[in-house]
Amino acid sequence: MSLDLSCTLPDDATDALLIGRLWQPGIGPTVIACHDGMLLDLSGLGATVSQLLELPDVVSAVRAALPTATPLAPLAGVLANSDEALRDESHPWLLAPCDLQVVKASGVTFVASLLERVIEEQARGDASRAQAIRTALSGILGDNLAGIVPGSHEAARVKQILIEQGVWSQYLEVGIGPDAEIFTKAPVLSAVGTGAQVGIHAESKWNNPEPEVVLAINSSGAAVGAALGNDVNLRDFEGRSALLLGKAKDNNASCAIGPFIRLFDAGFTIDDVRRADLAMRIDGPEGFTMHGASSLAQISRDPLDIVAQVIGPNHQYPDGFMLFLGTMFAPTQDRHGPGLGFTHEVGDVVRVATPRLGTLVNRVNHCSSIAPWSFGITALMGNLAQRGLL
Repeated sequence: MSLDLSCTLPDDATDALLIGRLWQPGIGPTVIACHDGMLLDLSGLGATVSQLLELPDVVSAVRAALPTATPLAPLAGVLANSDEALRDESHPWLLAPCDLQVVKASGVTFVASLLERVIEEQARGDASRAQAIRTALSGILGDNLAGIVPGSHEAARVKQILIEQGVWSQYLEVGIGPDAEIFTKAPVLSAVGTGAQVGIHAESKWNNPEPEVVLAINSSGAAVGAALGNDVNLRDFEGRSALLLGKAKDNNASCAIGPFIRLFDAGFTIDDVRRADLAMRIDGPEGFTMHGASSLAQISRDPLDIVAQVIGPNHQYPDGFMLFLGTMFAPTQDRHGPGLGFTHEVGDVVRVATPRLGTLVNRVNHCSSIAPWSFGITALMGNLAQRGLL
């Protein structure tokens, strides 16, 4: 899967503060920094990434720790061993860079993907009907939604027009209404990292990756860093019924985050997220290739406005949370015949990249064929206690 330094790290890696987690055989998960080609032990600052991100000045604390932190392994070797298909479990590999944080997601934050959600709903999960509905809806929705600020008076006016045209949808409600769609993407500790397999349900016939930026938020609601994510989605399940969102989104290994969390500092801020351009490439085992892109500049809700809808007086996260910001990427390229659009095949390799965060790489498999998730909160607490870190 080409897990090497050149495609994994940010273009300005020498200036980036990168933190994550490393699985050490015989020891367990370890909080790390990636610096000058080495993975360094940050356990002295925090037993978990969640705890580390609660430090009053995490940037200064990590910078101060780097010169004396214990080297654990060169990144190059760990990356090579992070490819799950080639892994030697007697050597370390990268994990998802988050741990006790709840994994949240915001959906329908781009007009392009908003249209696709409405299509899924009207197609009732049948991919063969999508193109005809897409053509019909584009003429009605395209101009009406351009530049609309969610929750504004203009949005309310457009809502009334669309109701009169008979095309109002629950997805339009969260797309241009005052309340964002916020849901729990995956349980604590269930996300997989770069090199791991990502899962699609074996019964799904219409599914896709969703390349996104993922914000790391601490318990006070402050955005302290960002990573890349793949919010794997089953379009047919969600299209059949919005009440199947949990089954469409939360399956074994269906959430990938990585390769590292880049901390916000003077050289990398939330403004860099706001203008990030994500590139995605899918390489199929049969030679199929697809390229896609998602520009955060076109997001309809500001990232920090989305954060404010997740945490506040009505909802708290004492261990922080990771927040998928949504995607404008909704693949329509035909793979198996005219009008059938895109769906994953087992063996697809998915790359999500942006210059300031690096590249997240995963291979697709059926959820039921990927090793079951077994290392949960009880296992982590027991492991950390045994190592004297609690």
